[in-house]
Amino acid sequence: MKRIIVDYKKLTPEILGLLVEKYPDGYDDDQIIAFKNAKNETVEAVEVKTEDTIYLVKVSTRLENTMANFDEDDYDDSDFNEPIVEIPEKDEEEDDKD
Repeated sequence: MKRIIVDYKKLTPEILGLLVEKYPDGYDDDQIIAFKNAKNETVEAVEVKTEDTIYLVKVSTRLENTMANFDEDDYDDSDFNEPIVEIPEKDEEEDDKD
């Protein structure tokens, strides 16, 4: 299964719809996942799954506002042209070093 980190600015209507469906009243602190990115910065995200992908959507005030104001009819798929970056898998050797 692919794991992908997504910033709220790059959310597709599909992913935003899944977020709103999973968290209709917003998300709580216990639903936030914290992890270190490749730059060793702490990132907080909420998780949403599809059949083949786990999306980790970075948490921000703007994400909350975007989710609250989401209306699928307002979005056109052509507005989203930037690719979403997939999280590289860790090598087993890297895991042994941690």
